[in-house]
Amino acid sequence: MSVKLLVIDDDSAVTDLLSLLLKSNGFEVSATNNSTDGLGMIRDSSPDVVILDLMMPEMDGWQICKAVREFSQVPIIILSALNDPSMIASVLDAGADDYLTKPTPSRVLIAHINRLLNRSGSVNSNASMNDPFTRPLPAS
Repeated sequence: MSVKLLVIDDDSAVTDLLSLLLKSNGFEVSATNNSTDGLGMIRDSSPDVVILDLMMPEMDGWQICKAVREFSQVPIIILSALNDPSMIASVLDAGADDYLTKPTPSRVLIAHINRLLNRSGSVNSNASMNDPFTRPLPAS
């Protein structure tokens, strides 16, 4: 069974790169550059993990986390260029399960996804730790 990931980031270069990286590691990936659409996709497709940018137009990562927690316990990883400890604590309090700062090495992202999958009971047997992508993810 394939593990479904949803990537929500307003930067299409980031969603394209993450989609390529994650698909090459055996994940089924959906992506959107619109936070409102992303919230609807979480409701409709029930992904196994959500990778979410923090700073977006319309709804930001805090708002999405709070809204998702009203109907789902899907693991949420925030992937953001912002690196302020009080802000990180705030978004974790809003319902995020993990926080990574861009640029993040792809192997680290995969390890965090797998940790959340193991914790939630959705083990990813398809994702390879032999990551062909070694460059860090870009900041946006």
